[in-house]
Amino acid sequence: MTTTSATEAAEAAPVAPTTPARTALRATGSALDTAHAQLAAAVDILGYDDGLHTMLRMPRREMHVAVPLRRDDGTTEVLHGFRVQHNVSLGPGKGGLRYHPNVEIDEVRALAMWMTWKCGVVNLPYGGAKGGVAIDPRGYSAGELERVTRRYTSEIMPMIGPDNDIMAPDMGTDAQTMAWVMDTYSVAKGYTIPAVVTGKPLAVGGSLGRGTATSAGLVHVTAAALADAGVPLEGTTVAIQGFGKVGGHAAEIFAERGAKVVAVSDQYGGIRNDGGLDVPRLMAHVRATGSVVGFAEADPITNLELLALDVDVLAPAAIEGVLDEHTAGTVRAHWVVEGANGPTTEAGDTLLAKNGVVVVPDVLANAGGVVVSYFEWVQANQTYWWTEQEIAEKLEHRMHQAYRGVAELARREGLSLRDAAITIGVQRVAEAHQIRGLYP
Repeated sequence: MTTTSATEAAEAAPVAPTTPARTALRATGSALDTAHAQLAAAVDILGYDDGLHTMLRMPRREMHVAVPLRRDDGTTEVLHGFRVQHNVSLGPGKGGLRYHPNVEIDEVRALAMWMTWKCGVVNLPYGGAKGGVAIDPRGYSAGELERVTRRYTSEIMPMIGPDNDIMAPDMGTDAQTMAWVMDTYSVAKGYTIPAVVTGKPLAVGGSLGRGTATSAGLVHVTAAALADAGVPLEGTTVAIQGFGKVGGHAAEIFAERGAKVVAVSDQYGGIRNDGGLDVPRLMAHVRATGSVVGFAEADPITNLELLALDVDVLAPAAIEGVLDEHTAGTVRAHWVVEGANGPTTEAGDTLLAKNGVVVVPDVLANAGGVVVSYFEWVQANQTYWWTEQEIAEKLEHRMHQAYRGVAELARREGLSLRDAAITIGVQRVAEAHQIRGLYP
């Protein structure tokens, strides 16, 4: 392969692959296995040696902490918490804080690695990081979650800060969680430090547009991928698996832009209306009941049935690994746009490529959140706030620019969009590492 600089790739004209692209062979297994295999494919494409590959593969720092919690009933429970900084060659670590019962260190390592490449793809001065606590937040009171957050923050405080690791909301956490993190960190330092987290409430230094940024970015790259095939977004049929912070807002934005959202689902089940769901009424139903299930203007379907619908765009926006060797072969969508992190396994990728499905990968498709997190961090450091229109325009420009670079590299080298995106991210990180040199 003739290596093209990341800058040249980002500035190239948008040309998406129109035929099934080459997808590198990948090992099957966990999220970390997937992340390692994706890196290995990019290293092979770029021709890097084993030493550099190992440097890019290994996390820079990680911490496993005990998080004792005093429950409301007076009992004590000890939870497990993690924070991983995968790479900081481009800048401070950046990544979410996840509360989920299945959180474990290898998952956090994988998510941190994906954040590294994601920041590289959208050309942000960040490295990748991730954190999590093994807890099901639905089983705890607000007071208990506050105590968990504050204790976790105190335990990992040596790793975090506005110049070395900036947290953001993720699965099971929200703006309130970030406010607790910011306050705990600020109290320990003796003054208010809004830039230690992003995704905060506006009242304590959050940014306009942050809550819907991941969803808006997903719609921007979907529109760009469709445009490369000469297909307008308006009238396009869309199915969304996962109706949380990403999927719910994405449904709203798709509908506002004229796409037809025909099916959505959450952890309790799904619904379908081939004529198009009334998304505002559905949102009201979800606010009232906590689920899409039972919406009167649609028919029930399962999550597996949603994945196999004959639609233009399928957006898996729930959890990792939903498109695997069993489900990917049932996909009839023309485009899969990944709203979740790691929703497609290695075997799933192979099947989708074999069947001619274009996959817009997670490190590009859901990067809108970290882009606007960067905008929030910049605003907090400057104590100068932008308008919602300014943020929306900057986000759209950044997402389209990133998509153009990925699509052009994919077309020129005969790669899948995933391999092209990971390659661009890896190349930018490796270039920074090589220029900085190895100390000592």
